Amino acid sequence: MGRWAESTPDDFKFAVKLSRSITHERKLKRSAAELKKFFAAVKPLGKKMGPLLVQLPPSLKFSSQGATGFFEILRHIYAGPVVCEPRNASWFELIADVLMRDFKISRVAADPAVTEAAAKSGGWAKTIYFRLHGSPRKYYSSYPDAYLKALAKQMVQMQETATVWCVFDNTASGAACQNVLRLRELTGS
Repeated sequence: MGRWAESTPDDFKFAVKLSRSITHERKLKRSAAELKKFFAAVKPLGKKMGPLLVQLPPSLKFSSQGATGFFEILRHIYAGPVVCEPRNASWFELIADVLMRDFKISRVAADPAVTEAAAKSGGWAKTIYFRLHGSPRKYYSSYPDAYLKALAKQMVQMQETATVWCVFDNTASGAACQNVLRLRELTGS
């Protein structure tokens, strides 16, 4: 990872996805040692470490006790920006949103969304993270210009009060590159 950091521009940041062994296999439980190992592996990114993405499996239901325990350990180890992409409808209740806010963790605004609330950011409002997988065909579909224009307008407004990220995951047919370039053009970044 040190080579990645060295080969990118000075202002480049990496959005890093947390290991599946923690999110999917351990389901956030008994993960302190795994988290320490993970952060040791990404340490060579240094100042180029951007937000940490905690993508949860669709089967993982919200548990206040389980989420609190995991977030406490995570925040003890890592103070940087964290975004969570829950994919189970139980995570879109007020209690989960408040818990994430308390730990300064943002909820991802995802497309396609598992619920109406999943399309909007939640939790900590100082970091906004859009994760766009392609729609209607996940991983393949390109976003139409009208969608990108509306997204760009929204992102520019949000940048007044938050750090805004947008990651395109519609890479299977190469749509992500054209969508990123068009969004950059629309936002002037």
